[in-house]
Amino acid sequence: MKVYTVGGAVRDALLGLPVKDRDHVVVGATVEEMIEAGFRPVGRDFPVFLHPQTHEEYALARTERKSARGYHGFVVHASPTVTLEEDLARRDLTINAIARDEESGTLIDPWGGARDVHAGVLRHVGPAFVEDPVRLLRLARFAARFGFSVAPETQGLLEQMVRSGEVDHLVPERVWQELSQGLLTARPDRMLAVLSRCGALSHLLPTAADVGAPLAVTALMNAAAREAPLEERFAAWLGTADDAPAAAAVAAHLRAPAACRELLALCVRLQTRVRAAETASAQALVHLLREADAWRRPERFASLVAVCTDIARAHEPDAPGDYPWRARLDCALRAAVAVDTAAIAARRPPDIAAAIEQGRIAAVQVALRS
Repeated sequence: MKVYTVGGAVRDALLGLPVKDRDHVVVGATVEEMIEAGFRPVGRDFPVFLHPQTHEEYALARTERKSARGYHGFVVHASPTVTLEEDLARRDLTINAIARDEESGTLIDPWGGARDVHAGVLRHVGPAFVEDPVRLLRLARFAARFGFSVAPETQGLLEQMVRSGEVDHLVPERVWQELSQGLLTARPDRMLAVLSRCGALSHLLPTAADVGAPLAVTALMNAAAREAPLEERFAAWLGTADDAPAAAAVAAHLRAPAACRELLALCVRLQTRVRAAETASAQALVHLLREADAWRRPERFASLVAVCTDIARAHEPDAPGDYPWRARLDCALRAAVAVDTAAIAARRPPDIAAAIEQGRIAAVQVALRS
């Protein structure tokens, strides 16, 4: 039995990045031997075990053979006779096909992955790369994460995967899993550029026409520059369009989380009024705050304002300083939430909701004049 550290842990160490998760390949062992050694089996599709102390993953060396379309269509073969080189050969990219001998520390790198790590190149291991469409998404995500370029021969395979229809077999949940990770990088535009260049973006998001357009990408990058959370990046990316049904359709197609869908819908519906707040009346401001549910969810309203700012700066990249409507909205919200609604309700007016609204409008009027 021989144990090797493989994949991302080796790659990240070569890049000088913190190693968060370590995966291991075990060569020359059986399932029974692993269990006898105290490892706990957890793999459903192939033999994977958790170390009894570290809880890191240890997988038996295996090979894969394509048996059907899509990323589930593989037959896995794991046995003590499978070599480390055979296991590495099934991996997607050379930078992920490097192993380190846990005893000697020696690198085993049959595909030149260390060279590509240092050169900043994403290169496929073999022609079987085209058999798993998830690999296209992973490559795009790695381009965003590391800033690596795509090798010309690998670019050809990406385009082949789109032409053959292999990409169309990706389920939305898996698309979202990879896209969301790419959106959270410092340079999500690189992911979108890779997907656009090979023609995959229109297949992955068939209901969205402008997701790769400069305005959408710039708004997304504005959100990324301030290290915004995922829902704000998602809303900035898709919120540049004025078509609320189309934006909702994209979010639904991707099975995006509720926080992402809700903020996007709010942004598309209210962004014009948010950006017009500089000249809006106290009444209009209170109506806007109410529709945005700012009383109960001030944090989400702050997210809405931040995303609207990202989009505004995408439209006006040379605009100086901050936008006056941001300060005006902040003033209106602080004045409105300071109104003693309980005291108004205690006076038992004929229409309590209307009385509270008038109280908020009056408070905002005073605040804006001061």
